[in-house]
Amino acid sequence: MSNHTRPSTYKKKQRRRPFRRKYCIFCAEKAKGIDYKQLDLIRQFTDDRGKMIPRRKAGTCAKHQRQLALAIKRARFLALLPYDAEHVRIYGR
Repeated sequence: MSNHTRPSTYKKKQRRRPFRRKYCIFCAEKAKGIDYKQLDLIRQFTDDRGKMIPRRKAGTCAKHQRQLALAIKRARFLALLPYDAEHVRIYGR
């Protein structure tokens, strides 16, 4: 038998920070609904490419995520928000 030691490929266990629960900002503010005309609010829930941010990242509840998705789609249809970020790549705005 050889006295061969294993290379140190095993990582030490890293301590995880305690998980901080995300909360729905609409429930916290007791918002009645989400309107498609509130562009500042809606833009917080879209990324730089114009995609909707999912619930697990945004922290919204299911009820308000559905309302938010509908508001984003309505704003896109009325050309208040872009469907994609093509204009950002071309014009830089």
